[in-house]
Amino acid sequence: MGDYQTRRVMGFWRTWGLSVGMMVGSGVFMLPTVLAPFGAYALAGWLVTGLGTIALAYSLCYMAKRITATGGPYAYSRAGFGDFVGFQMAWGYWISLWIAVAAVTVAFVGYLSEFFPVLKTSPTLSLVAGLSLIWVLVFVNCRSVRGSSALQLITTLAKFLPLLFLALVGLVSVESTNFAAMKEPADGLDATIAASALAMWAFIGFEVATVPAGEVQDPARTIPRATMMGVLAVTVLYFAVTVAAFGLLPADELMNSTAPLADAASALVGPAGATVIAIIALVATSSGVNANLFAAGQMPMAAALDGLFPSLFGMKTKFGTPAWSFIIGGILSSVALALNFVNGLVVAFEFLILLSTVTAILPVAMSAASAWLYAVRDPHASRGVHLRDTIVAAIGFGYAVWIIAGSGRDSVYWAFLLLLAGLPIYVWVTRQRREGAE
Repeated sequence: MGDYQTRRVMGFWRTWGLSVGMMVGSGVFMLPTVLAPFGAYALAGWLVTGLGTIALAYSLCYMAKRITATGGPYAYSRAGFGDFVGFQMAWGYWISLWIAVAAVTVAFVGYLSEFFPVLKTSPTLSLVAGLSLIWVLVFVNCRSVRGSSALQLITTLAKFLPLLFLALVGLVSVESTNFAAMKEPADGLDATIAASALAMWAFIGFEVATVPAGEVQDPARTIPRATMMGVLAVTVLYFAVTVAAFGLLPADELMNSTAPLADAASALVGPAGATVIAIIALVATSSGVNANLFAAGQMPMAAALDGLFPSLFGMKTKFGTPAWSFIIGGILSSVALALNFVNGLVVAFEFLILLSTVTAILPVAMSAASAWLYAVRDPHASRGVHLRDTIVAAIGFGYAVWIIAGSGRDSVYWAFLLLLAGLPIYVWVTRQRREGAE
């Protein structure tokens, strides 16, 4: 049992695969259509988003070198601002993860229905297909961190490389007239801001590589490298995919497309291209489910071992995995998935997805604030290093706050209430910890 607990099985590539696998989910397959109305300003929006995300990633990397405990944004928030803030960030981030498991599973079932049309007309079969995916992955994660991380790397490469190939080949085949025909918004600044806010949703999840630090080899070195290289790789991929789609499809067709990458692939290699994209989408969404589920098990385990979550989440099997943490996350994801197939609750479920995004960004913002705090207090840094670390952390924090503000008042309002709803749990576990100490 001790051997399983002390063995670190995640090197650079598995950690990189977790980060990239979390980011490259269902969102990339709709990005060209979403950004098409902004014309050339969409590319400017990518630049803003890329720089903001890099600043956030740098802040997380800064903390990863100093805090090597499992938990990622939760651990960094706790290190900077104490147990109470740490618990709040853990609570919100955990909820965002199991909601995301359900959301990406819905997307997986949607792509699966292209091969099994009966899923389009049978909510029951759709639910069974989705639940089957969740619980197969729960089993894999309960059984082995090695197996889960290997699966994550394989599925990440299986979706990343074909998408990159499509983008690069597509760039060679673009029609310049398609760019010329694109409509340009009247207000370039507003268009750039709107495009960058929309593009940010595709980067959610870059922070996940910091969560399983206890399973990573040399985490102070591996996690920063994997996180930053993951963000840079995905930025290049998204930019190339967007430009290729803009150049392969006429503007009007692109803006009205429900499957822009499939349409772009069809324009490039014929009808078979759409089938290939659908297969890649299945790989991408299943990989995204696994990444979210993995983090949804590891993060509350870290909080439980720190005495901030119920101890059940920290119990490990003989394989060294927090099985109950995965099982509870799987149950809650299954409930959220089932709600999606109940008439009248679809709108509510869509709102939960946006809420999931806000509650995921909050801990990242707090981690950037922790990096800012650490940089200000660092007595050993040279003047230049001190200035660099302070400025980048401040930019990352400001960008995260801007993204939260751009999510809408309702989302921020409910995210605040969600954090308050976790307070009884905090009171309970704190009391249990105090009684145990006495």
